[in-house]
Amino acid sequence: MSTTAIIVIAAVVVIVLVLLLALVPRMRARRRQRQLDARRDEVATQHREAAAEQDAHARAAESEAKRAEAEAELHRARADLHERGLADDELEGEHDGVGAREEPARRA
Repeated sequence: MSTTAIIVIAAVVVIVLVLLLALVPRMRARRRQRQLDARRDEVATQHREAAAEQDAHARAAESEAKRAEAEAELHRARADLHERGLADDELEGEHDGVGAREEPARRA
């Protein structure tokens, strides 16, 4: 082999090594960035799912609270009727066993 061929081959090897040394850190940085982006998406999705679950729980609790408020209002209205003497027919029915209404047992 001639000296020129050896020098050309050595120069090509050096150039390839320099390119590799320059590109490898960039490739690693890009890979880390892709992994970080994927992890961000994963965590954001988990947070969104947790938020949706808590929203559903809050809506259910709000619905239950509204139902309880309506029931309390019904009891207040019935108490007012009894105080004003407008529901005496319910009281008379309780003694006879006729017209007495039992409230169904509530489920917890």
